[in-house]
Amino acid sequence: MGDIDGWANIHYDILKEIAEHLYSYDDIIEEMQTKLIRGSFGGWLIVLDIYKGSMYMLNAFTKVLLDLPPISTFPDIIDYNPNNRGFEYTIRDFGDVRMDDYGPQEYTIWDLGDDDRDNYRVPSSMINRIWVGKVIINSCPSNDNEDFMAVAIYGLLCTLAFYKPNDKRWLDLSTRKQAFDDVIFFGEKIYAVEGCGQLYEFDINTKSGPVGGIHEAKPPSGAAVGPYQLKYLVGRANGSLLMLVRHFTYRRGFSRTYKFDIYELKKNAKEWCRLRSLENYVVMIGFNSSVQMLPASIQTKGNQIYFTDNLQDCKEWDDVEHQDIGIFDLDDGSCQRLLSDVKFMCPPVWCHSKFVSTTQLAL
Repeated sequence: MGDIDGWANIHYDILKEIAEHLYSYDDIIEEMQTKLIRGSFGGWLIVLDIYKGSMYMLNAFTKVLLDLPPISTFPDIIDYNPNNRGFEYTIRDFGDVRMDDYGPQEYTIWDLGDDDRDNYRVPSSMINRIWVGKVIINSCPSNDNEDFMAVAIYGLLCTLAFYKPNDKRWLDLSTRKQAFDDVIFFGEKIYAVEGCGQLYEFDINTKSGPVGGIHEAKPPSGAAVGPYQLKYLVGRANGSLLMLVRHFTYRRGFSRTYKFDIYELKKNAKEWCRLRSLENYVVMIGFNSSVQMLPASIQTKGNQIYFTDNLQDCKEWDDVEHQDIGIFDLDDGSCQRLLSDVKFMCPPVWCHSKFVSTTQLAL
């Protein structure tokens, strides 16, 4: 109780300043009515406006806001005309990937035909919801320092793009189109993993932008591959990488996670090995930048995986039965659902401050 009683000794002017810089729950609810969160790092949320197609970074603890280039500036977006109602975006054709498979039936996709058969015109109501899968940043910007980099998984093929302050648009990162499940910053590098488990590595200490490609480590032997698995990357304090394979069932729009497999790539190693325990640590995954921490930070026990629902499908988030949020316990293999009676406006994300020893679930 000593820490709580200590608030009584703080000067009124300081308390007022603290209150003015705190973002209340009601503030966030009002702010997020027409938004999606597509990333979280160090208290910063990556926010997407589903009506405007704009993107920005919002500090959940200080209210500071920094603009990011809008969706219309991503690679594979050929043109954007907000006045062409119902067909605002013109996007590149992806061969065997059909746009019709990526939205409910009320969306209309217009094939431009023989005169421009490499492109499609698509409504903003669809693209603004599905085009950006996840965004990560490598450091927390401050008022006098915007020296950071952002990387996004985007588009129908889940490709990588990057942004640095003062750029006008998102720039293509990967050397060839791939279906990436996850991407992280770790040790001055970018690591990304394909759905098949192949690791990619990019050096960020170059003037022209990240440079790299396929990592020499092959996909983990025995790692599950298929439509009902997702892979996540986590950096560890000892320099090794973790790959988490999330297994889930999917029926009639309902997904349920039921187990995780874990693999470790030790520093300078060329082969993944199976890991059976996180020991005293917990891992938090989802739209957030994946993080490993000691359980004292969230007042729980170790050897657990906290997960939110970041499946990229058209779920109805006003129906709590569609949500797949929970805790997987590696000690006994159990999977506990969380917040099964809470209605979210959009898929939630873990929000962890670098400066405050707390972790919250942001809407």
